[in-house]
Amino acid sequence: MLSLLEVGGSLLERVAAGGPLSLVLAASAFVLSLGYLLQLGSRHRQQQPAGPGDGKYPPYISSNIPFLGHAVTFGKSPIEFLENAYEKYGPVFSFTMVGKTFTYLLGSDAAALLFNSKNEDLNAEDVYSRLTTPVFGKGVAYDVPNPVFLEQKKMLKTGLNIAQFKQHVPVIEQETKEYFNSWGKSGERNLFEALSELVILTASHCLHGQEIRSLLNEKVAQLYADLDGGFTHAAWLLPGWLPLPSFRRRDRAHKEIKNIFYKVIQKRRKSGERVDDMLQKLLDVTYKDGHPLTDDEIAGMLIGLLLAGQHTSSTTSAWLGFFLARDKSIQEQCYVEQKAVCGEDLPPLNYDQLKDLNLLERCLKETLRLRPPIMTMMRMARSPQTVAGYTIPPGHQVCVSPTVNHRLKDSWIEGLDFKPDRYLLDNPAAGEKFAYVPFGAGRHRCIGENFAYVQIKTIWSTLLRLYEFDLVDGYFPTINYKTMIHTPSNPIIRYKKRSH
Repeated sequence: MLSLLEVGGSLLERVAAGGPLSLVLAASAFVLSLGYLLQLGSRHRQQQPAGPGDGKYPPYISSNIPFLGHAVTFGKSPIEFLENAYEKYGPVFSFTMVGKTFTYLLGSDAAALLFNSKNEDLNAEDVYSRLTTPVFGKGVAYDVPNPVFLEQKKMLKTGLNIAQFKQHVPVIEQETKEYFNSWGKSGERNLFEALSELVILTASHCLHGQEIRSLLNEKVAQLYADLDGGFTHAAWLLPGWLPLPSFRRRDRAHKEIKNIFYKVIQKRRKSGERVDDMLQKLLDVTYKDGHPLTDDEIAGMLIGLLLAGQHTSSTTSAWLGFFLARDKSIQEQCYVEQKAVCGEDLPPLNYDQLKDLNLLERCLKETLRLRPPIMTMMRMARSPQTVAGYTIPPGHQVCVSPTVNHRLKDSWIEGLDFKPDRYLLDNPAAGEKFAYVPFGAGRHRCIGENFAYVQIKTIWSTLLRLYEFDLVDGYFPTINYKTMIHTPSNPIIRYKKRSH
């Protein structure tokens, strides 16, 4: 039986590399072969609307394909699917994929339900724990009751403050210069790959400290990549006990990285040395009842702190580069801004200057609008929820799409265009609380948002001083929907060293 599962798992893994469409088909065949279809189909029938004209439940987009539902259509082009549904059914609608019912809340008013919700009503752990627990470990994040997780987030926030950011800016600038030193005077390179590696280096240095950053060699970088491989469609859709190669690499990497962190933590405890970094803050902090964090909790929180933000920063940084390469006039204005704010001789960056780089910030904000790294934010309904005159029953996965909200015609003028100066003007979305939500909102807002802005603005300030960027033969990357984070496809960029 085990050998059969291993073979099946390996086949699923290979098919999953083809993206969500291939994966859902393979997953369906596998799940059907295990006899889950009747159970899931029964649950699906219970969740469908009572009948035409019954306003109790949201409009339901029916499908003639059992179990799979709309997974194929959605997997091919999720944004087009959601926008078409919004036009036809309005801001609230439901549909089925892989035996699960999803209810989307599009537009600011409908999205308020999710962002203002309490965790006991719309639950995050029920959706995200299967993804995060194997990566971060037990006892942290979505593996613990929400009040404990909130305490842990508060602990991390103590190390994400302006005093720390002021120390981070020169560190990130130096890391960026050293990394791109190997690029030479001109060429064509994979921008997303480079920025993904750089973001890990800068985030580890700033958020983990020099001791852990000094251990980041090629082997450890590969461990991070294997651990990061746990955030996949396979991990979201398939049972965690399947012996997939990526699951095995993820689990092995988790153990090895934890062991590295344990040694650093124990060394710091024994030495009695006090360093002003995140590790020290986690060693010193206690829960409300007075008990300190265990070494395992600290290690898990350090992993979570790095990987939870790595996708946002690397993906957003890459898209920002391509938007600037496509609009050379804005790119040049950003370079001129560097000199105007920092000085003609472009001295080393500091935090106060970074705050005054308003055009670069607007470009970053517009990048996050057009290419938010996470297309869908999800919660599981544990109790009936009322929105727009509809009742969402327990068991539905309730979703908000920042990508769709950020381009709705009701909220944004010329919403598909890259226009950083729209934030200088009055804009319909300004009065809509949840029209712009790249980092979430309300009690669900990402604690790493301010660090992400510091990190990306410092990296791109440094890059703009070093290089001019162009698209390769006019190619602007399409969106890669095969990954959970919507990265640029074939992200090759052309660059040339500036002569100041």
